[in-house]
Amino acid sequence: MILFFGDPKLKVFAVKITKELSSEDIKKLSWVLNSVYLESTEISEKFIGPKSLMISPWSTNAVEITKNMGLKNINRIEEFTYHKKSEKFDKMVNEEYPNLNQKIFDNNISPEKIYFIDSISDYNDEQGLALDDFEISYLENLSKKIGRKLSDSEVYGFSQVNSEHCRHKIFNGKFIIDGVEKNESLFDLIKLTSKKNKNFIISAYSDNVAFINGPIIKQFQPKKGDEASYFITKQIESIISLKAETHNFPTTVEPYNGAATGSGGEIRDRAAGGTGSLPLIGSAVYMTPYPRLNGKKIWEKNIKERNWKYQTPADILIKASNGASDFGNCFGQPLIVGSLFTFEHKEGNEIHSYDKVIMLAGGVGYGELNQSMKGKPKKGDIIVLLGGDNYRIGMGGASVSSTDIGSYDNTIELNAVQRSNPEMQKRVTNTIRSLFEMDENPIVSIHDHGAGGHLNCFSELVEDIGGEIYLDSLPIGDPSLSYKELIGNESQERIGLIIREKDYGIVKNIADRERAPIYEVGKVTADNKFRVFDRNNKVEIINLEIDNLFGNAPKKIISDITKQTKFSELNYESEKIYDYVKSVLTLESVACKDWLTNKVDRCVTGRIAQQQTVGEIQLPLSNCGVVSLDYDNYNGIATSIGHSPISGLIDPSIGSINSIGESLTNIIWAPLENGIKSISLSANWMWPCGNEGEDSRLYKAVNACSNFAIELGINIPTGKDSLSMVQKYDNIKIKSPGTVIISASGHCQDIRKVVKPVLNKKTGDIYYIDLSFDKFRLGGSCFAQTQNKIGNVAPTIRNSEKFRDAFNLVQDLIKYNKIKSGHDISSGGMITTFLEMCFSSVNIGMDIDLTEIGCDDITKLFFSENHGVIIQSEQNIGNDFSKIGVDCHKIGKINNVGLLNIKNFEKNFSFNISEYRDIWYSTSKDFDKIQTKSNKGVERFNNYKNQPLNYIFPNDFSGNTETNFEKNKINAAVIREKGSNSEREMAYMMSIAGFNVKDIHMTDIISGKEDLKDIQLLVAVGGFSNSDVLGSAKGWAGSFIHNPEAKNAITSFFERNDTISLGVCNGCQLFIELGLINKEHSVKPKMKYNDSNKFECVFSSVDIIPSPSIMLRGLEGCRLGVWSAHGEGKFDLPYSENEYSIAAKYSYESYPANPNGSKFNTAMLVSDDGRHLVMMPHIERSLHPHNWAFYPEDRNDKYSPWIKVFNNSYNWLVDKKK
Repeated sequence: MILFFGDPKLKVFAVKITKELSSEDIKKLSWVLNSVYLESTEISEKFIGPKSLMISPWSTNAVEITKNMGLKNINRIEEFTYHKKSEKFDKMVNEEYPNLNQKIFDNNISPEKIYFIDSISDYNDEQGLALDDFEISYLENLSKKIGRKLSDSEVYGFSQVNSEHCRHKIFNGKFIIDGVEKNESLFDLIKLTSKKNKNFIISAYSDNVAFINGPIIKQFQPKKGDEASYFITKQIESIISLKAETHNFPTTVEPYNGAATGSGGEIRDRAAGGTGSLPLIGSAVYMTPYPRLNGKKIWEKNIKERNWKYQTPADILIKASNGASDFGNCFGQPLIVGSLFTFEHKEGNEIHSYDKVIMLAGGVGYGELNQSMKGKPKKGDIIVLLGGDNYRIGMGGASVSSTDIGSYDNTIELNAVQRSNPEMQKRVTNTIRSLFEMDENPIVSIHDHGAGGHLNCFSELVEDIGGEIYLDSLPIGDPSLSYKELIGNESQERIGLIIREKDYGIVKNIADRERAPIYEVGKVTADNKFRVFDRNNKVEIINLEIDNLFGNAPKKIISDITKQTKFSELNYESEKIYDYVKSVLTLESVACKDWLTNKVDRCVTGRIAQQQTVGEIQLPLSNCGVVSLDYDNYNGIATSIGHSPISGLIDPSIGSINSIGESLTNIIWAPLENGIKSISLSANWMWPCGNEGEDSRLYKAVNACSNFAIELGINIPTGKDSLSMVQKYDNIKIKSPGTVIISASGHCQDIRKVVKPVLNKKTGDIYYIDLSFDKFRLGGSCFAQTQNKIGNVAPTIRNSEKFRDAFNLVQDLIKYNKIKSGHDISSGGMITTFLEMCFSSVNIGMDIDLTEIGCDDITKLFFSENHGVIIQSEQNIGNDFSKIGVDCHKIGKINNVGLLNIKNFEKNFSFNISEYRDIWYSTSKDFDKIQTKSNKGVERFNNYKNQPLNYIFPNDFSGNTETNFEKNKINAAVIREKGSNSEREMAYMMSIAGFNVKDIHMTDIISGKEDLKDIQLLVAVGGFSNSDVLGSAKGWAGSFIHNPEAKNAITSFFERNDTISLGVCNGCQLFIELGLINKEHSVKPKMKYNDSNKFECVFSSVDIIPSPSIMLRGLEGCRLGVWSAHGEGKFDLPYSENEYSIAAKYSYESYPANPNGSKFNTAMLVSDDGRHLVMMPHIERSLHPHNWAFYPEDRNDKYSPWIKVFNNSYNWLVDKKK
């Protein structure tokens, strides 16, 4: 039966029940759904809702919330929007319902039975399996060899396991160019970098990720993972993981879920390295055609807009970035590095454009050296699945993504689309985290579920030994799945493990505590076979020798010719230089990326030392991303991105060199342990292979990439390829430019010394160092793009030895504190670099003289993208560079009048920083106007430059913790729910103030194992409990209100007079929802959606005002910087201001410094007795000075003043004991 709740003219919840509910249960449902019960079996209105045959991730969380409230007879809840209230909906994930009735969830599809294939060739065409002629012949011969027809699952499984996506046949293939056979494959060329320059590699091209050596660190963790326990510190020998994936096809077809599952898959890769490792931070790159937002950009009008196959470029950019951002936000991985590039070009009859888009998801993490290699499975070991149910999702994703878009009909391409559930992935990853942190990790081997689903994961787990999989043990979300769909679907957020049978108990206990579904699904057989069968129905769908499944195909032969491509030259007039600058500043790759960074969490983990935004105006201009490896020391990982696809169109060798060069001039600003040798690269190749001339260009690009890395002394231990970068329309075929995206990563020796592109207002001259050792050239530049040109000659790096030496010299200057600020020259050229170094500060400019450089063509000087750096230094660094034979020009100094004044020979130019900053920001405004509600995009544009950060610190603050706690430890706890993601940084902050901190999961509370009686300080942490389904913290609160054990525990804690509490972000929402702050009020406060109606991440300041708060004593009158990151952070306070004890307000009342629109500008609220404080800002992510996005330069603090919150808590509790 289906029950309905809500308002038929707004929104209705459909609740599928298996047994009639009591009136008390219906009241519970009304409360949690915040909707009235509609006593009707049918609603005769039109609605938009999720696909009827697939239970949504939202429903999975909603049902689990009701179960934790004691409602046991509900198996599906879905949300339906009245059609007149629904905006244009995405047909990929939703559908239209003419009415809501008792049959909306009916599934009338019968599972297809196993069948055996008569014609493999016909089956290949019907299913879109992308098998080539050789593979079809191979399977036909295999059928004859084993004396039977192959099953549908076997043929399908072979196509997924052996797809180009999974087996990299082109990169492993034999190239014949212009009739000459090449000695090395593309893979040989890349691997050569690791052979020549092993440096610090631990593993390369043998696992889900690459590992390089890291430092010894102090890992802060709970003592046990299967029960509540106190945090400890364990010293480990760390390794650094690096990986980048692309999810181009899914993002083109359905951008939100395509990008989300791309991010999720890359996170799983890093979690599945060795015998488990931990992801830390993420990166993202988006490349699309021009978005055509406002019709004002001339270069967008040169090419006729296509009848876009699935989504418009603007839709893709906004939805894809939403998907990647939301996944990281919910999962708890900060996205701190990224890039955006838009491009279309028509010359003659050929169009180059990213109609098949690029979406890259990457990141870094860490593991432990003694867990860096997978173990060897033994006969009798068991195969375990962690994660969610199986649905008809991503069918054929591996094979379809290996072909050009448009090669198959829409049904096949849409079947390959995936759906994301980050909260499920968080549960699974938390389980792996606990296993990884054990003294003896029980994981023998581990593999993520990605392309090919169970087929790829389980077959690769047993690839060297053999195993069997039990279909009857796999969880089924959709009973209509055929056996083939059950084993081959790409439902996300799943991990496969091999463990010893004796260890299943401890693994299951940990998984159950984290609420990660766990299933024993198979065994290692040691017979070199891969068998898949249903034990209950005695049906076998796969029975093949491992070697037969993976195929013994000969190397693919790629034969091509070299085509010479000539693009027309640029024509320009120096008199138009101001117009040129304005145009370049609005190009998406150059313009402000605030619309991307303001919606993504850049602070979660409390480890972030450098994210995108810098300066007192907080603009996304940073050179690289940096994350610490632990909380106690200053070792970290630096990472950056580089690409240069348009110079690659001119010459693929130059494109590769420039891509590496850009990644290195970005990461150069972080002090690396061993200079340039610390760096390892990931190379991701996106290419329109199979088109005449393109395979030749790819070989040339890879060869140049390999050679340049070897010359620099660095390696490329990981990467990925996507070699079907073509979009087909009815009568045209559009190739994406052959592109390599380089991600550079390395061990940062001191995260406090990262150089930012923020000018020091007091001192330091400006220097220009050319790192290209080439002439100024405009080919492949952003300026050329704005002129609808590409150009014929692009700059490159002509001297790799000098580049390497200059890189290491800059590193030394950073380590010896000789650089005040610095920025690379890349997209937009030197003029963009000058402007960007001024943009993030108030009333600052430069007086520059470029005459000494010796180029009288100001257009080339301003806009050529020759590699180089601009440095501000008090030292005469020219002498240092002259010693290594590199030119260093002293070109100017700062001014405090907000003008960029440039002289070159007899020509003088002046740019008003405020005016050009707004021009640069305007493209971000255009995107924000689309993605932000209530005209907040315009409001942000009007206010961003008028809300500079400034602080008032407490006069008595020493910069260290003040508590002497060696003899007086106080018991405290962080409490978390599934989906919480801020417990570690909070627990650490509490521990350094003197607390014994216990890790308590809601599972511990609900089970009665923990009752909080021994706890005096309780902190409810931030995150996305239950993915914020049914409202932020509503489900978490329901677990307390409607579970007797939990209700007694929280009620007793708050009734005691020797306790104190803090709720941050999601924890704030919890305590507000429970009514614990203003108990005496008949109408309680509520937390509502931000006025912008989207997630907001901002580093702003708050003013701490007089209040009863115990925790904030001594901070009254201060103005401190702090991170905020939330979607539902608006305090809705129904009474007048004097009825509340408001403890802190945002320093500026307007958006975006106040990110949510809270009434009375409220940032923190405290109970009238001062013991219980709630806040939306994250003080735990603002503990160290390096966590702050902008910290006073004249201070030398170990901790920020926020440490006083727990110093005060500790002292108050110690006094209570006296």
